[in-house]
Amino acid sequence: MRDVSLDVARYVADRDAERDRAEGDGEERPAGPAPMAGRMQFRAAWVDRVVDQAIARGEFDNLPLAGKPIPGIGARHDPDWWLKALIEREQISGVLPEAIQLRKDDAVLDERLDGLRDEARVREVLDEFNARIVAARRQLMGGPPVVTPLRDVEREVSAWRARRAEPQPGPVVEPRRRSWWR
Repeated sequence: MRDVSLDVARYVADRDAERDRAEGDGEERPAGPAPMAGRMQFRAAWVDRVVDQAIARGEFDNLPLAGKPIPGIGARHDPDWWLKALIEREQISGVLPEAIQLRKDDAVLDERLDGLRDEARVREVLDEFNARIVAARRQLMGGPPVVTPLRDVEREVSAWRARRAEPQPGPVVEPRRRSWWR
């Protein structure tokens, strides 16, 4: 969709630049294409006009950081700032190198297994995790070394059974206090 006000501002800037070139300033100009001085001279006015029109339309109202300091200003320059901000804003996961992703998955694997109810599904998840470790060790792409150990399926299943057999602590009930007058 074309912005008519933007086209009008460009037209006015070009017209004023052409008028400025036609009137001249007493200097003799070299032959060839017209210099871009007129356009560059009026570019600031054109930008100011376009910004003023956008403000009048309310396009700068309710911006997310209105009245707040710009985050990260004054900090050390990071060339990947935009990528890190995108990952944080969009909550993107799974873009780590496989070796690091395996370390993160290994740290939460017991909690993931505790959420499962079926022993066959626990074995399936452990087999899939071990297969990912083996595949990461075989890759030739480089990157950080894979230091995550393979999980022993039988030992993990027995630990899962033991965690499920433990009685869950119930709510603590305080004994009823007697009145002081009795």
